[in-house]
Amino acid sequence: MAILPKFKRFLFRYSLVPPKRWRPAATVLAGAILALGLYLLKLSNAASYLSDDPQACVNCHIMTPHYITWNHSSHRETAHCNDCHVPHNNILNKYFFKAKDGLYHASIFTLRAEPQVIKALAPSVAVIQSNCIRCHEDQVTDPKMMAGVEGHHSSRTSRTCWECHREVPHGRVKSLSAVGHQIEPIEAYAPADLAIIPQWLEEAMEKEKTSEGSSEK
Repeated sequence: MAILPKFKRFLFRYSLVPPKRWRPAATVLAGAILALGLYLLKLSNAASYLSDDPQACVNCHIMTPHYITWNHSSHRETAHCNDCHVPHNNILNKYFFKAKDGLYHASIFTLRAEPQVIKALAPSVAVIQSNCIRCHEDQVTDPKMMAGVEGHHSSRTSRTCWECHREVPHGRVKSLSAVGHQIEPIEAYAPADLAIIPQWLEEAMEKEKTSEGSSEK
């Protein structure tokens, strides 16, 4: 309990408490800011970023082409977004990197200052390259690859992996006009009773199955 008086003294010492006549208004303002902050966290589905669910990335619509291209790649079965795009040396660094990147991305996208062509920044490049090697260490160090692929040793140490493996996992073209739109429902936003197939079509399909079954008998 001794901490509370010390905290009060700290607030008054540095004039962090408004004068008495302004305190009701300041309390209301602080409450409004807190409520707005909580509402924005809920609206942006911020809790989803703590998970490893790839659909969290599609909270921001500009990442839709990247999600779709990954979803149609071989990496979909073995690696999700966080496997490639955040460090894995320790859990604190992982979430610090996610928070730092997330705040940067949120600021840029909110201000509509994103570039036409999205490219990884230098810290992200280093993380992605490290994760490529972490997952594919056996292939990178395979003596047969070094003996059978010309320049394999020099290439693996002097450039990033995707300078050669350009189609993995997102392909070269990642625009909405090239990859289409997200049809698969995003679980965080989709209502529980959402159905991709319209009810009239489901009924027609069921009727067709019933009639086919009757004709076979």
